Amino acid sequence: MTTYIQLLTLTPEGREKVLRNPESVLRAQDGVKISGIQVLGLYGVLGEYDFVSMVEAPDNEAIARYSLELGVQAGVSITTLPAIPIARLEGRQYSPPLEARLTETPPPK
Repeated sequence: MTTYIQLLTLTPEGREKVLRNPESVLRAQDGVKISGIQVLGLYGVLGEYDFVSMVEAPDNEAIARYSLELGVQAGVSITTLPAIPIARLEGRQYSPPLEARLTETPPPK
């Protein structure tokens, strides 16, 4: 599974939907059923975008289909970004959380 970050911006029609029903984006997200898609979270944000979502998908085709359907149902424009864990960029498979690394006791010398 690949993790994707989605940046959502309400269209004029989407703004009207949200004004009438503040949960419309959540309902649209729940209504889109694409095999293999798992929504990890949806957050309202301030700034250039209205919402940020984290989604896991089996491949680019599945996330593209999900983005298309969500955009139509929720009234949003979506920018989708694949998220690559830093450990994979460094050639490592696993890196303990920062808190664990900070509290580890160094091996004796």
